[in-house]
Amino acid sequence: MGKLLAPGDIEGHIKAEGFKLLPITFPHTARVGALPRLHDDPFDRMLVAQARTEGLVLVTNDARIRQYDVQTLGT
Repeated sequence: MGKLLAPGDIEGHIKAEGFKLLPITFPHTARVGALPRLHDDPFDRMLVAQARTEGLVLVTNDARIRQYDVQTLGT
């Protein structure tokens, strides 16, 4: 897997595109601890937990993330 290349002013780009930051909350951390160990990347596991908790869709091409019970879009 490659690494995501982000612009220097990523927060400005996020705001310009109309996205909102999603803080990590206690319910997110509780859910990540209950996830099966299908993925070893803790950041990706947190994304899955947040998406499940908040009812969000993850945009990814990571087949390991798609093994979780979470709605995804991607190739």
